Amino acid sequence: MTAVVDRLNTEKTSFSVEFFPPRGNDEERILWRAVRELEPLDPAFVSVTYGAGGSSRDRTIRTTGRIAQETTLTPMAHLTAVDHSVAELRNVIGWYAASGVHNVLAVRGDPPGDPNGEWLRHPEGLTYAEELVRLVRELGDFCVGVAAFPHGHPRSADLDIDVDYLVRKIHAGAGFAIAQLFLEPEYFLRLRDRMAARGCGVPLLPGVMPIITPRVLGKFSELAGVPVPSEVSEQLLPLTDDPAGFRSAGVDLVTRLCERLIAEGVPALHFYTLNRSKATRQVVADLGL
Repeated sequence: MTAVVDRLNTEKTSFSVEFFPPRGNDEERILWRAVRELEPLDPAFVSVTYGAGGSSRDRTIRTTGRIAQETTLTPMAHLTAVDHSVAELRNVIGWYAASGVHNVLAVRGDPPGDPNGEWLRHPEGLTYAEELVRLVRELGDFCVGVAAFPHGHPRSADLDIDVDYLVRKIHAGAGFAIAQLFLEPEYFLRLRDRMAARGCGVPLLPGVMPIITPRVLGKFSELAGVPVPSEVSEQLLPLTDDPAGFRSAGVDLVTRLCERLIAEGVPALHFYTLNRSKATRQVVADLGL
């Protein structure tokens, strides 16, 4: 077993990548092209999301297992409590272990159909991510990660309460955390400060995404849960009708963000790839990782 925390425990900043499960054969070919193109760069780990509301569970399990069995990469599975009984969660965790997957990102997950809707616990399920962390740790020798929110979780009253929940997940057995997307480094750095003030020193990875098209820029708001910063919009929106110019400016913007984060000592950069590799490979090369 190769644990994510061991892969992060190096003197040099590394990087990791996140994929989502393909919805059909064409998307699966695109995903595996990206996997093979990134494999020689030796990312610290690769993760596969569970999909909105746990809807893509089977493809997530199958894709993560295939990465474990057919590549040299270190895979990390996503796991959510959405619409799952504890018995079902135990089965999924057992399948991961049998497939050689021993790194899990444990998140509560969003309500099916409406990420901002009311959370409804499965009658025989779990309510909080910290409970899911404990369950995974109880069932085997797993390295568990959790989600962190630089802008605060949408349901948290304020940033201090939000980080209290994060620390509880760490105390439940998580060994690292991955931050949701952001484009302003101060939000991430202040989150790290709040963790340190509570004596919580586990690795915190920033979530970044190369902004290569207007569609991807719009995707940022959806994934981060906050508006695009005005200075970013002012820089990129005038280039909407210039695809090459937009891509160049967007990649440069994210590269400069990563440079700031590396200067601040992050252990790794976590790239949301949207199942493509070219822009991520370009940023990684420009950073010398």
